[in-house]
Amino acid sequence: MAEITFENVSKRFGDTVAVDDVSFRVADNEFFCIFGPPTSGKSTILRLLLGLETPDAGDILIDGKSVLGVSPAGRNVAMVFQNLALFPHMTTENNIRFPLVERGQPAETIAPRVAEVAEKLHITPLLKKMPAQLSGGERQRVAIARALVRDPVAYLMDDPISALDARLREETRVELKRIQRELGHTLIYVTHDQEEAMSVADRMAILEHGAIRQIDTPEAIYDRPASRYVARLVGSPPINLIPGVVRTGRFETDDGALRIDLDRGGFAHDGPVDLGVRPEDVRISPPDADGAAAARVYEVEPLGGFTIVDVEMSGQILRAMLRGQPPIRANEPVGLSIAPSSIHLFARDSGATLFADTRG
Repeated sequence: MAEITFENVSKRFGDTVAVDDVSFRVADNEFFCIFGPPTSGKSTILRLLLGLETPDAGDILIDGKSVLGVSPAGRNVAMVFQNLALFPHMTTENNIRFPLVERGQPAETIAPRVAEVAEKLHITPLLKKMPAQLSGGERQRVAIARALVRDPVAYLMDDPISALDARLREETRVELKRIQRELGHTLIYVTHDQEEAMSVADRMAILEHGAIRQIDTPEAIYDRPASRYVARLVGSPPINLIPGVVRTGRFETDDGALRIDLDRGGFAHDGPVDLGVRPEDVRISPPDADGAAAARVYEVEPLGGFTIVDVEMSGQILRAMLRGQPPIRANEPVGLSIAPSSIHLFARDSGATLFADTRG
């Protein structure tokens, strides 16, 4: 159990800045997710914490004590690497028990611990098999089990379930969340999958080019993104962005097809902006509905419990997410409207949030 702190940590590889003045604190027993696209610095942060890399600047603390200069073994953190790193000459059981054997734990305590973790991850029938006999998803679960079998101060996981199929990913991430709560240990989880990050994290950090753009709960980041970059990164389908201008409290597209009165007092910005609206907040109505902008259905994607409707307005495709399976067909004229309470406005040049959805 541990509190982990990064203080102004930077790391370069030649001319490439992998981690850029990063500061954050992970509370004891927190499920903390680091989320960003490939090459954003996620794995480097884990390697710095594990001790496989040394920062060029800043400090890393575990329970208030700097671990700079402390060996990876001395930091007592368990890591699940993306490439798994299983021992090919050992059975599944021996791979899982290896960390306990290395630490000299008695055999009578190792066997029940291995059995317990194997059962939680549904790999008990695989214990006598060699890694070469396992599928990619099975090897990934063995690597997770090898980390969970220990009693470290924290668990680090680098995209640990990427090789699993969709259904098994859902089951495994639910299990990881439950196991983390049962064990009462800090867990830092790296992923490029925003659905994983949103579903498991107590808090999450959004990375871009090695820098942290926002740290908050998944709900707060979704409803109140700090920038256009964060808003586009979180959400599926992605947020719609509509270029336009704000004049005296009203947003308008360049051709005037869509107008929205901004009903939040104190908003004094005038000038070019990008309006963001989540697909679930786009309203589709009959074409003659009062106050609706004229649009045309471009494509319809029925997905069972909800339907994605792509609509064309002013030469731009916007996505709406509607419940159920509404009787909407491609090429039909429709009305499109957006409630002022559900919009986000971003500065056109910097992408910074001017104001955002305040639900929640």
